[in-house]
Amino acid sequence: MAKKPKKQQQSGGTPATVALTAAGVEFTVHAYDHDPAHPSYGEEAAEAMGVSPDRVFKTLVADVDGTLTVAVVPVAGSLDLKALAAAVGGKRAAMADPTLAERTTGYVRGGISPLGQRKRLPTVLDDSAEAHATICVSAGRRGLEVELSPTDLADLTKAVLAPVGRA
Repeated sequence: MAKKPKKQQQSGGTPATVALTAAGVEFTVHAYDHDPAHPSYGEEAAEAMGVSPDRVFKTLVADVDGTLTVAVVPVAGSLDLKALAAAVGGKRAAMADPTLAERTTGYVRGGISPLGQRKRLPTVLDDSAEAHATICVSAGRRGLEVELSPTDLADLTKAVLAPVGRA
């Protein structure tokens, strides 16, 4: 019996860009040379693209009362774990084990995208995103970002908008 060929991703895309294309959402891909020595993936992306750090958002995975939850916050700040727990009706939140986050999302740390994850997780988008016409998030690989409207990101990830970022 012949094996079925594996599905190929469209033109070398990541699961995130494939999901955006399939959804018919308007987006722009930004690629840059990732420097493994840079201390911050998000700040590196902002610098490389020449975009204000308040428009570049990082994807973090936390454990809220035993449920892995995605937080999307500006790279210029940090995640307020208490606010994240409250946003999803939980009591306690802690950063997830990086290996578990990678295995669950299908992405590597520094390249975790809120889009096209292996398993859909509850997602919270910091409400500061609403102040921008477009924001940038990881496209699923270090050195690759997608720019899209925060409304489209929230719709595609079924995200709750809440103040979960701290300056």
